[in-house]
Amino acid sequence: MNHLTTPLLLAAALLAGQARAAELALFDFTDRAPQAGYTRVAPDAVYTKERGHGYDSAAQPGKPVYFSVDLPEGNYNVTVTLGGAQAGVTTIKSELRRLMLDNVRTAPGTVEQRTFTVNIRTPRIPASNTLAAGAVRLKAPRETVQEAWNWDPRLTLEFNGAHPVVRSMTITPVRAPTVFLLGDSTVSDQPGEPYASWGQMLPRYFKPGIAIANHAQSGETYRDSLQRRRLDKVLSAMQPGDTVLMQFGHNDQKQIKEGKGGPFTTYLDEIRQHVVAIRAHGGIPVIVSSMERRAFDASGKVVPSLIDYANAARQAATELDTPFIDLNALSKPLYETLGVEGSKAAFAQPQGKVDNTHHSNYGACQLAQLVATGMRRQGLAAAYWLADGYGAYDPLKPDPVAAFAVPPSPTYSNERPLGDEANQ
Repeated sequence: MNHLTTPLLLAAALLAGQARAAELALFDFTDRAPQAGYTRVAPDAVYTKERGHGYDSAAQPGKPVYFSVDLPEGNYNVTVTLGGAQAGVTTIKSELRRLMLDNVRTAPGTVEQRTFTVNIRTPRIPASNTLAAGAVRLKAPRETVQEAWNWDPRLTLEFNGAHPVVRSMTITPVRAPTVFLLGDSTVSDQPGEPYASWGQMLPRYFKPGIAIANHAQSGETYRDSLQRRRLDKVLSAMQPGDTVLMQFGHNDQKQIKEGKGGPFTTYLDEIRQHVVAIRAHGGIPVIVSSMERRAFDASGKVVPSLIDYANAARQAATELDTPFIDLNALSKPLYETLGVEGSKAAFAQPQGKVDNTHHSNYGACQLAQLVATGMRRQGLAAAYWLADGYGAYDPLKPDPVAAFAVPPSPTYSNERPLGDEANQ
């Protein structure tokens, strides 16, 4: 089966779809009179439903802040103008801490424009010839409260950095190819520090023109993806040629203890159901094996804990002629290169205790680069949009921990992500 679409065809479709739609929203964040067509946003313009945009709280110069604007579900190009009288260092995250731009530096008196593509969605699933109308069965209160920004009908941006300087912003609806993510807590958008996932960091490694839509959720399995209609939601939004990356395994292990499944039985069957459904809707399914947990033997080698699920994922990919990214195998040399002590920096450390399953911002960025590299090596059309300098990550040469500078978000939680309780 030819499961790949050529990047040039996708690029042509993208340009045709972008036949320069008018900007939907234009905002000016300076203290001067806004340019024609722009809405000035004062520092004390707190979001209200009536206004349709605003900060979550009054903005303070040089401090991280959240800005939201009501928008319909879909993909958008966001163009920001950065800079000002003073030197600036700006990081921007979207929705629930999805990294879009990091540490963009502007010299005093200069400005710079950057564009990134974002996806926003609601739980609603519209009826079609193949799908019944309904909605994703969100987890309350996690998704309805702590993670509400991922599901509300608005775009939320986090302006962060050593000295964030966002002067203006335009938001344009765009028909862009989309990479959908389905998975567990190691993929899903984590709401607060110190937890992070590779799914949150993946947008950073792509150019504008392609959207990353993260539908993963903590504590979930392939079975949950079916039962909670997360797969149906992806199918309802997917366009022919879109990519779906799927990584489950950590929580599927619990089905063995409960006598409700195993890697080479139910797990394999549920992968097949996902692949068949995605292909039926014109998408490109990609199976990703689960990265290992942090555990070492006396010689400093990683002790495998998910190997059966990784092998089952590989078997499914072979049987179904599906692209396969073996993140399980790739994570081992990464952890071993960092070392027993050094690898702690790749994992979340709430209150100083290392969580050996869930990752830090640093670890999530390393894994995201492994996934991006896997996409390129598998010849996926979506890899056409990888940012310059990425797509050839070597786990034996991880980014230096000391040089890592993505600023933490203002939100913090000691609450561990759902699932995988037995393997902390």
